[in-house]
Amino acid sequence: MKWDSLDREPCPVARTVAVIGDRWTLLVLRDCFLGVRRFEAFQERLGISRTIIADRLHALVEAGVLRREPYQERPMRYEYRLTQKGLDLYPVLVSMVQWGKTHGPPGAGLPFELRHKGCGQPFVPALTCECCGDMVGARDVEALPSAAAPVAGRARR
Repeated sequence: MKWDSLDREPCPVARTVAVIGDRWTLLVLRDCFLGVRRFEAFQERLGISRTIIADRLHALVEAGVLRREPYQERPMRYEYRLTQKGLDLYPVLVSMVQWGKTHGPPGAGLPFELRHKGCGQPFVPALTCECCGDMVGARDVEALPSAAAPVAGRARR
């Protein structure tokens, strides 16, 4: 499996990694969910070169994760907003926040706290079954070949 062809793989993890699989892209997305929208703000927060930021923003726009919206005409300047495809990455990012909080260095703390707007309380992201509502962990799921799986892949199981 070559890095530049991950977006054509049958595996959904590989296709996701093709879009968000580098550290700067993930940090750009983190900042998007924290309300950052303008190029200069990304640069200030991330402290990386303009070229890297421009490349990651361009790739996310091309992938349909972000959209550019003009906010100034002279000179023309754009802000970057999450599309529905981008908003659908929220569970991925918030799960990474929880993992980092749980398994990061002791006492590292968080620069922010996630609270549910509905009740005002901090929350821990959790996977639940859409049908029965039960919590779902790694040991509660089995991966079976789908009808879309290549015949050779189904035969191996």
